[in-house]
Amino acid sequence: MANNRAAKSGFAAEAQRKINSKYSEELAEECLEWIRQIIGEPDNTSGDMDNFYEVLKDGTILCKLANNLQPGTVKKVNESKMAFKCMENINAFLEAAKQFGVPAQETFQTVDLWERQNLNSVVICLQSLGRKAGNYGKPSIGPKEAEKNVRNFTEEQLRAGQGVISLQYGSNKGATQSGINFGNTRHM
Repeated sequence: MANNRAAKSGFAAEAQRKINSKYSEELAEECLEWIRQIIGEPDNTSGDMDNFYEVLKDGTILCKLANNLQPGTVKKVNESKMAFKCMENINAFLEAAKQFGVPAQETFQTVDLWERQNLNSVVICLQSLGRKAGNYGKPSIGPKEAEKNVRNFTEEQLRAGQGVISLQYGSNKGATQSGINFGNTRHM
């Protein structure tokens, strides 16, 4: 670990290993390549966990990305390497991501990146943002966002559907409110 926290042990270490096992170097690399395509950095787009963390941990690249998608989104990008300034950058990016339409369940907590607790959630957030980038005239990554598929039915079509008893309801052969009875009942 790059930071000065004590190494985790026992359950915490096992939980951390489980989180890290979900991390995909390919998706992380795709994210960094996409960021470079938009803002011209970072130079190293390796999806290796150490590189991914080092490139993004201070939040400056994330803020530049947000401002490139929509100028003025992040008012102040802190160039300082002080912990709380870096965390402010990350937090500003997260607020921007939500504004861009990234669902809350696809964002991450500041500590997931800053303390390297869950880099996979950072990848998920960037992938989600990457799908939204097309809405801002930028190249996007990942699968294309689904578009609305509005269906309009006539009154006649709606009425026709009400008269159909679906086979999904099954049958109630042999069933009563007191349960299912097959054959003869047991006399006590």
